[in-house]
Amino acid sequence: MPSEPLAVHPLSFVLHTRGWGKAEFARLMQEHGKSLGIPLATNRTTVWKWEQGQEPDADAQRVLANLLHVPYEQVRAEVWPRWLPVWEVTGLTAPWTEAGTFEALNELVGSGRTDRRAFLTITGAALTGLAASWADAPAAFASALNGDRVTDTMVSTIEQRVSTLRALDDQLGGARLLEQARGDLALVTGLLSTGRYSDRIRVRLYALAARVSHLTGWMAYDAGLRSVGQRYYVGALRSARTAGDDAFGAFILAEMGVHVSEAGRTVERVALISTAIDNAPHSLSPRTQSFLHLHKAEALSRDGDHRRAGTTLNQAASMWERHTTEENPDWLDWFNEAQLKSTEGKVLLRSGHVQRATGSLELSVASAAPRDRAVRSSRLAEARLAGGDLDGALDAAHYGAALLEDSVGSVRALDRLKEFSGRLEAHKSIPSVREFRERLRALPPP
Repeated sequence: MPSEPLAVHPLSFVLHTRGWGKAEFARLMQEHGKSLGIPLATNRTTVWKWEQGQEPDADAQRVLANLLHVPYEQVRAEVWPRWLPVWEVTGLTAPWTEAGTFEALNELVGSGRTDRRAFLTITGAALTGLAASWADAPAAFASALNGDRVTDTMVSTIEQRVSTLRALDDQLGGARLLEQARGDLALVTGLLSTGRYSDRIRVRLYALAARVSHLTGWMAYDAGLRSVGQRYYVGALRSARTAGDDAFGAFILAEMGVHVSEAGRTVERVALISTAIDNAPHSLSPRTQSFLHLHKAEALSRDGDHRRAGTTLNQAASMWERHTTEENPDWLDWFNEAQLKSTEGKVLLRSGHVQRATGSLELSVASAAPRDRAVRSSRLAEARLAGGDLDGALDAAHYGAALLEDSVGSVRALDRLKEFSGRLEAHKSIPSVREFRERLRALPPP
């Protein structure tokens, strides 16, 4: 198992991208501070504390900004750690051309592993099924990566593998599959770079790059790597535009909004989903329209606009009732009534309709895939607790914990159970609460 730590804090990302260890970084800070006439006593422990959330003092931030070539005016305008240069993504600045898209994908393949950690390996039937979809023509892929022709069969083989990964993600969670998805994106980018192909194959490859980049971003998000997940989403958005798939682009914008709202930037999420809806193709299927409006309802709810959230939620439900199986886009085949009920429950819970929210969340958990059941069980526990049903709340939380113990690897699910545990503080002396908290502490990391 690698000893490299998980890069979660933006400062950790800075250190990893520059190849600085904590001790080396502390020495650089001291030396650079001395050159600026600002004495610092920074050491390895100091750096560790910063990575754990402690804010550096004003002198240390001034030295660090100068070391990283960040204008001090920017430091004063942004709170720590927002001014750190970790949100600079090639895909944000490259031109919206095919060359710009390829540049963004190539950057992802080259640096997307910065936040690497030791992920569990797939075994048994899951591994057998994954291998079966990949075993078609390894020699042909090697030839294409060396400049030979990319065929329809090759693209179809990768598409099937991605479909398999998406299905396994529902069962096992993104943490266990992230490395496989990253490998697929590297393969597609390599074919775009060195293979020979027709214009029609080129469009298929960029469409496939969009799917793989989105899936990789989703798995990174599920594994707790939110900043990295956003970078993959940018690559997906660019690839979708290059492939002429603006419906998928609208979908990606909606998904990107989840990241920013969970970071507390709810206004930005409303803006993202509004842009997606306003600029999506007029030919969107009712299912896709339902998905987008459901995201907008959730965004408005998080932003505290419960009246508009309720109206938009009704629109999403009405569009869902008109959907048919035949018109489902392949990238939205996972969206179902369980997802609709999950968001409905969250919106209702925030607006104070606890009983209705509980009913919706119960339906969602009962019919969801294992990973989603693990994630949503904590929300159901929260709703039952808000309704005064402590035993029912603990039952839901134990259900989620059991899934994490058994088969699901999801940092999101674990984090949400921890958030629910924090809501139990008023009941901490009750034996059943202590039992759940002990079980939660014993859960292995995803």
